[in-house]
Amino acid sequence: MLHTKPEQTPLCDSALIERAKSGDQKAYKALYDLHIKRVYGLCLRLLADETHAEDATQEVFVQVWHKLKQFDERSQFSTWLYSVASNITISYVRKHKNWLNKVISLEQSGMDEQTAEACQGLNGLDKLIVRLPERARMVFVLYAIEGYRHEEIANKLGMAVGSSKSQYHRAKQLLQQWYDYE
Repeated sequence: MLHTKPEQTPLCDSALIERAKSGDQKAYKALYDLHIKRVYGLCLRLLADETHAEDATQEVFVQVWHKLKQFDERSQFSTWLYSVASNITISYVRKHKNWLNKVISLEQSGMDEQTAEACQGLNGLDKLIVRLPERARMVFVLYAIEGYRHEEIANKLGMAVGSSKSQYHRAKQLLQQWYDYE
């Protein structure tokens, strides 16, 4: 079960980070509670499957616990955390490629059963995002929601910058069509 609490300021994050870096598990749990909802949302948008998103979210927080001492506070903790989360989720996609290959895109045969299940608890744009084909979905989430540049996305996903832009355009077109249809 995912737990959430109201967002805190970066100053509160800073105090919790210092305590967590020293091994304070309660401080780490507080950081977890502050950021779990957004990390899970990112994972769900990238993976379009609740079970896999939960697994990837768990992996993100395990890795963050191990890498927390590497956080140097040159950026906000949330920026670092969501960068770690996107990298881990993209790696998760690569590791589970066989599963993803079984998921047939909407363009080929309509929404599959797993995607339909993932959409049940979602609203608005998120409900449409999980319907996007994998590459278009990943580029759209990283660019439009997480704020990465196409050069960064191309590097993360191992594609050309032009392909990133093309996938983003494709995602926007599909989302607009589906939004107009609904």
